[in-house]
Amino acid sequence: MSEATKVLLVAGARPNFVKIAPLMRALRARSDCFDTKLVHTGQHYDTSMSESFFEELGIPQPDFRLDVGSHSHAQQTARIMMAFEDVCLREKPQLVVVVGDVNSTVACALVAKKLDIDVAHVEAGLRSGDRRMPEEINRIVTDSISDWLFVSEQSGADNLRREGQDAGRIRLVGNVMIDNLFFQQGRLASFPPDAQLQALRSRLGGRYGVVTLHRPSNVDEEATLRAILGGLGKIAERLPLAFAVHPRTAAMMQRSGIDVPAGLNLSPPLPFMAFLNLWSSSALVITDSGGLQEETTALGIPCLTVRENTERPVTVTEGTNVMVGKDPARVVAEAFRILDGCGKAGRRPPLWDGRAAERIVEILQESQIRPQPSIVIGSAT
Repeated sequence: MSEATKVLLVAGARPNFVKIAPLMRALRARSDCFDTKLVHTGQHYDTSMSESFFEELGIPQPDFRLDVGSHSHAQQTARIMMAFEDVCLREKPQLVVVVGDVNSTVACALVAKKLDIDVAHVEAGLRSGDRRMPEEINRIVTDSISDWLFVSEQSGADNLRREGQDAGRIRLVGNVMIDNLFFQQGRLASFPPDAQLQALRSRLGGRYGVVTLHRPSNVDEEATLRAILGGLGKIAERLPLAFAVHPRTAAMMQRSGIDVPAGLNLSPPLPFMAFLNLWSSSALVITDSGGLQEETTALGIPCLTVRENTERPVTVTEGTNVMVGKDPARVVAEAFRILDGCGKAGRRPPLWDGRAAERIVEILQESQIRPQPSIVIGSAT
């Protein structure tokens, strides 16, 4: 490429930035080839995403903040599209890179393709098989229009081929989430102790587990949440649990007046590095998060996922993850198996070596990205 390719990296929520961070670092390391700018759609307003958050990730502040905010799925997607179109018309990028499966992912991919801009989807091909999940729809639509499909595990490549995608667009590159995990682990010692983390650890003692719950199917119904917390209480009789309570979960607990079982140590969500410090030293993680399924597998930490399905099956087939559904008895039984030394042994999946972002940038650099013509708003028909 004779001149730098203009790239827009898009993120809409806190987990997106964790995935974007290694890509930003890798692209900016090749500033001779790529002119990269970061777009924050503001899909999720998060007060913890202050300047220190970006410093923790080792990336600069976003170049564009769309400040879309929380709305219904349709309204939010439409607002993101309108605001991102303005950025694309002004910047005229040759490539838009989207990650994950949030509304920002599909909205910005649609805008780019309507303007004849190439799209790269990182974490392509992941499927839960459950189309009741908005994220599943976002994944399918984004993959169907993307020019580059960068895949984190073999199941993603298999899904895309089954859906009829051109094999030349599919590249198994590894997992950018794991890139960031290894990068941040190497920086933990340089960060000052977090007071909130220190207070929590003093209550936990030596050996402990970590809990996160935020999915509507687990926390929006009082009976379901009560049952899950009851199961956690039984586990906490044997292993103290740190429960970083998501605002959605906290709201239901407050409305319902749910009593917290003994041994369950509640805290607000921790800063990024403090939370990494906490869970990466734990004996067990119980979660409904997608990212933690992958990160625990990478570090060999037992993980129980409180969901009926997962779009990251390699964490189950090769890693340390066990799907336990919402049945408290199953959660307790699997936790006790781990505490008794009978938990499953996992291994780190292929290419989860901290170099996925480098591979993506190498592929983009070697590829011939089409010259971008002048962008003109024309008729919708």
